[in-house]
Amino acid sequence: MSSNLHPMLNVAIKAARAAGAIINRAALDVESVRISQKQVNDFVTEVDHAAEQAIIDTLLTAYPGHGIWAEETGRERGAKHSDFVWIIDPLDGTTNFIHGFPVYCVSIALAVHGKIEHAVVYDPTRNDLFTATRGRGAFLNDRRIRVSKRTQLKDSLVSTGFPFRPGDQFKTYLQMLADVMPRTAGVRRPGAAALDLAYVAAGFTEAFFETGLNPWDVAAGSLLVTEAGGLVGNFTGESDFLEQKECLAGTPRIYGQLVPVLGKYSKFASAGDKAAVRQGLTSEAGETPDTPDTQAEAAEGDAAAPTNPARDDAPF
Repeated sequence: MSSNLHPMLNVAIKAARAAGAIINRAALDVESVRISQKQVNDFVTEVDHAAEQAIIDTLLTAYPGHGIWAEETGRERGAKHSDFVWIIDPLDGTTNFIHGFPVYCVSIALAVHGKIEHAVVYDPTRNDLFTATRGRGAFLNDRRIRVSKRTQLKDSLVSTGFPFRPGDQFKTYLQMLADVMPRTAGVRRPGAAALDLAYVAAGFTEAFFETGLNPWDVAAGSLLVTEAGGLVGNFTGESDFLEQKECLAGTPRIYGQLVPVLGKYSKFASAGDKAAVRQGLTSEAGETPDTPDTQAEAAEGDAAAPTNPARDDAPF
């Protein structure tokens, strides 16, 4: 750990490395790891729990007055009403891990008064440590990183995540993917959102998009991207995305080119855009297109949704 880093970031690095050591030991005999299922295709292992425990213990030993918001234990630990909240994903990419596919990471972020101030994403398989502090830049293994210099979507490599939970809108996602893929140089699906965001920050990819994500999936990675000169928001380009279950990140130019493509698939899209998406889905499936009456009903429902979700004081 560097003496030049903020003390809170140093503690987060210590916690991430402790979790990474647990994950690496378990990876030596991954077939013996006990696995349970939270819901269809959503797994948790004893390694997730052990890694999370190590992270929380490290953080609360240093900062007992801080709050905790973790994937597996929620807000059970830490101070309940602190302005300092650690947002933790102890093993992002659990499905990859249990198959021995070496793309997973530890993600730790600190939110202060609702804004992410420090971030660590640690890849234990490669010993890659991504760190950021607001206003101080983003780093990979002590080397300053910046987003890619590519400016055209057609030259860009874009990463994503597939829907995999019950209730995910798989058909809509396929239509979204069909809109994006022909416009790019390639689309990849590594399987760990925190690493996807870290790779955008490092310039390995030009953009990332996914729906259904939770705050612990994107909190740390989002700061890496913005500190590396990129942009993060929801599909309509609003910067307040953390709890909206949709995330788009990229270089400024590529982000700007993807918002018009992905915006119509956002939960905050206009009624007209939503109707167009539904029209495309029903036409593709050979179903009867929406009638004016059903479109009017949909528009009426959409009118109840917030038209501008951005806010600076989003509570945790």
